[in-house]
Amino acid sequence: MTKLQILGTGCAKCNALTEVAKKAADELGLTYEVEKVTDMMRFADFGVMITPALVVNGVVKSSGKVPTLDEAKKLIAG
Repeated sequence: MTKLQILGTGCAKCNALTEVAKKAADELGLTYEVEKVTDMMRFADFGVMITPALVVNGVVKSSGKVPTLDEAKKLIAG
């Protein structure tokens, strides 16, 4: 199972990142779970200063932007 974590305060970009990540994982045929992390203290645990951020299985893959669907697929698969 792939763990996708979306780090952000719940803003529009954070919600967009959640949707892009879910769609990418669906298109890759992955079994996954999504966790929204809204606690700013936990952002620091990941070393993230700019949100939204995408964390895949504990590894920060993207920060400060919403990747395209193709970019998200590469980030999640890679």
